[in-house]
Amino acid sequence: MNVKRIFGTILTILGIGGLLYVGNGLINKGVGNMTLIVVGIIGLLFFFAGISLVKNTKDES
Repeated sequence: MNVKRIFGTILTILGIGGLLYVGNGLINKGVGNMTLIVVGIIGLLFFFAGISLVKNTKDES
């Protein structure tokens, strides 16, 4: 497995985790709005960067 693909998978998982945290914070109103905005933006960046790394990395065997 390629290092870029592994890194892309890790970024995607971190992005999903961040987005789940934001969703949970919005439902429970337990975290400040600024924190949710920052974590949401970082989560989206990680998610889309990870997806693009996995999608654009060619398999070499």
